[in-house]
Order: sequence, then structure tokens, then C-alpha cells
Amino acid sequence: MSPTVGDGVDVVANVRLTGADRTDPFGGDAVDVHLSAGVIADIAPAKALPRRGVVLDADGGWLVPGLWDHHVHTVQWALVAQRESLGHATSAAHAARIMADAPVQGDGRRVGTGFRHALWPDEPTLAVLDAATGDVPTYLINADVHSVWLNSAALRREGHPASGSGLLREQPAFEISRRLNLVPTDVSDAAVARMARAAAARGVVGIVDFDMAFNADAWARRAAQGFDIVRARFGIYPADLERAIGLGLETDDAVDPAGLFRVGSLKVITDGSLGTHTAACSHAYPGDPFNHGMLTVPPDELLALMTRATGAGLSSAIHAIGDVANAHALDAFALTGASGTIEHAQLVAHSDVRRFAALEVGASVQPEHALDDRDITDTVWATQTAQPYPLRAFADAGVNLLFGSDAPVSALDPWAGMAAAVYRTRDGREPWQPAQAVDAATALAASTENGSAGGSALRIGGVADLAVVSHDPLVCDERTLRGMAVAATMIAGRLTHADG
Repeated sequence: MSPTVGDGVDVVANVRLTGADRTDPFGGDAVDVHLSAGVIADIAPAKALPRRGVVLDADGGWLVPGLWDHHVHTVQWALVAQRESLGHATSAAHAARIMADAPVQGDGRRVGTGFRHALWPDEPTLAVLDAATGDVPTYLINADVHSVWLNSAALRREGHPASGSGLLREQPAFEISRRLNLVPTDVSDAAVARMARAAAARGVVGIVDFDMAFNADAWARRAAQGFDIVRARFGIYPADLERAIGLGLETDDAVDPAGLFRVGSLKVITDGSLGTHTAACSHAYPGDPFNHGMLTVPPDELLALMTRATGAGLSSAIHAIGDVANAHALDAFALTGASGTIEHAQLVAHSDVRRFAALEVGASVQPEHALDDRDITDTVWATQTAQPYPLRAFADAGVNLLFGSDAPVSALDPWAGMAAAVYRTRDGREPWQPAQAVDAATALAASTENGSAGGSALRIGGVADLAVVSHDPLVCDERTLRGMAVAATMIAGRLTHADG
């Protein structure tokens, strides 16, 4: 009988190895991987050693390290299934018409998500949205989550004047998103579990959670309920920094007995986004000569926050999209000695790329965003002199790349991210800036827990966070890589997904 979800596996049989930095002698030959106490105890030619205990027959599939998504907004990602999709909206009027037909949720609101208005031919206005949606409070969340568009009924419900365009940006938009995520915990936890099972079916064993909440409580609660589908590291926002320090929380501390859920980094959002025209850039946005974006956290405040966190044993994860924001974030890492990552790093001055490596700051990036934003980048950032989405430049400089999705901004699917990084295309379009593509081994490593500089996880003594897949990802074409079939996923040898 084949093992099923929840079973502990003792032998992964008839499997082939792949990945970066391999030192084993097996090449493409089938092997048996023997597990014990949650780690890889031995690797031997198939049938060379007795197969004792629970055997998972990989039937010639390929073994890869378990995959991580290094940037997820967990509850918002989980609730997307309950919201109206707006990714196909081609104009403000079109988006308003879609929302007019969207179902009204149990709390009396309509909620849509995923619109991209930077290249719409018309502007979002209150009049357009009101005319389509009437008196039902209606909320449209931008794909990048840095802006939300509300009708008059929704503005009144949230305590905002029913005036202007109805488009809220940055902190007011984040507050609306946070309120929309405040559903009963049984509802949110059930949604998180459903989406985590879907992630496990794509080979995911871990996520980095950047929900705008005090995530220590949420993950401790889920652990107490028996949730064990993925590992998680969770961010702490500035509003909760003193609370976390008061509780003695330090990076890598576990909040559950099994150690699946651990403290991550202080998360600070220092600028806006490309799509909302608020990413802090050295050159102005086209047609708006006084708009260079915005620094939502001034450099001195960022320095103080990172100093406080570093002294308390917390690493830092700094949201920086524009080149100005990235430069200030790197300055703060240099002055504080903080460890951690810059999140997104979408536009980086050429001279700053090597500073990431010199300061050992990881580049936590989302390869699918380059394809989501290729047309916006070519238009809105046409006059910028810094490098957009510089994956190859980072890799060549020795920067540790950590791939993620920013779900729900992009789908939580690491194979899509790898394909975007390697091929810089989807849907049959010409590759976008192909010189910034990385090789498949780098992309695979960047999709694991420790990133592209972390070394091979398929070694004796390595934690048995593993996935069995249908093809060798190092030699797949773009379509095959995106559609990779995952036969099994396991955390410390325990199956979290088993195909069939």
C-alpha cells in the first residue's frame, strides 16, 4: 500500500537526484534515499540496501529540496478565493462593471482584487464606481495592494469622506486591506489550511508570512489546532516591535513545540510600488515631473527601527522597490550591522548591486512580477537609469537570491517563479530583458529555504524536507517547468502531499 498524507516515510525508492552543488556520484541513476528521525540518513543505489519501514516508490521521478515561498501575505492570499478577480479588467469602467455583478458577501460588502490601473485609458473615479455599484459598499484591491478603490458607500463605512476619486494609496490602503482580512479566525484558519494544501501540492514546505498582524499569535493558534501542512517564518511590523521585544521573541525562535513556526524579521515598508507610481525613484514618473514616488519611512526612522530590532536579536526585512529606497535600505544595513533581506528590490542602481553582496543582504525577489509588470516597467520606468529586476546581476555579484510570489500579488507557485526567472517570458511573448535571466540551478536553489547561496540540501544529514517531481527542473523547457507535476511533498519525512 502506498503511503498517504500524514505518514512518515523511511525510504524514497527509485528516485533520481538533481539540484545545484551536487557532490554525489550517482548522476542520473536511480537511488534509494533512506530517512531517519526527519533527516537523510543515507543515499545508495536502488536496492543496494534493505528497504525497511514505509517505502515511497518514486518510480523514476526526481527528488528536489522542499520549496519555499519567501514572501506571502498569508490570510490575504487565502481569502482571494472569496473575492472577485479583476486581473482581466482593461479600464476603470470595465472594473466597475465587473464589480456591479460581483456577489455580495455575508458582511454586506463586495470585494474585488487584482486590478492593475497603471496603463488603463481612463482614471478610477468615484462617479464611475458609484454609478455601477450603487449603495453596496464596494472595495477593489490593486494587484500590488498599495492602493484600493472604494465607492462612496465603502468610504462612509470606513470613516473616509465620500469625495475625490475614491482611490486610497499606501498606509490608508494597507489599513483597508487589514480590515478586510479581519474575518473570524475559524474562517481565516480554514482558508489558510486549504491554500496551504494547494501549496504543498506544488512542492512547497515553507513560507515567509508578512501578514499585517501580530503573526506570533496566529501561528501559535494554528499549531494548537494541529496545522502542520507547511513551515512558516513570520514578520513583525513596527507597530508590534516593542510587543515582540517585550515577549523576548528573537529571530528563529519557535512558537510551537514542533518548531514548524518561527519568528522571522522586522518588516518595514519604506516606499510604495511601481503600479501605484509611489516607488521612490531617482527620476520622475513620466508626465509627472514632481513625482519621484515616496519614502513612507524616512531614513532616520528606518535606522532607529533597525537598530532597535538588531539589538533585540531580530533580523530585518525591508520593503524597497525604487532605487532610492534600495539605496537608503542598504545604508541602514551598513550602519546598523543588521542581517536580513531587502524585499522586492525591483529597481536597483548598478553601483548598489554589489553592496547587497558586500553587506550579505539577501535579495528577496518575485520573478513573476517582472512579467506582470513588463509593459508598465517599459512605460513608467522608461527614463530610469537604474536596472529593473536585475536577477542575473544579483547572481553574478554573489548576492543570495530568495524567490517568492508576494501572494496574492502573484500565485503561490514556485515553478512559475522559476520559469519566469529562467526564461523571462510566459504566454508565448518574446523574452523580456533576457540578459537578466538566471540558470535553472540558481532558480531552484533560490526557491529553497536558504536561497541560492545556501548549498545543496540533498545530502546525508540534511533535513528531509523534500519533493518528488516528474521532470528534472534543470533541463525543462518553460512550459514543462511551469506545469511541473509534484508526486509527493514531505516535511522532515512526513508526507504533506501525495499524488493520488
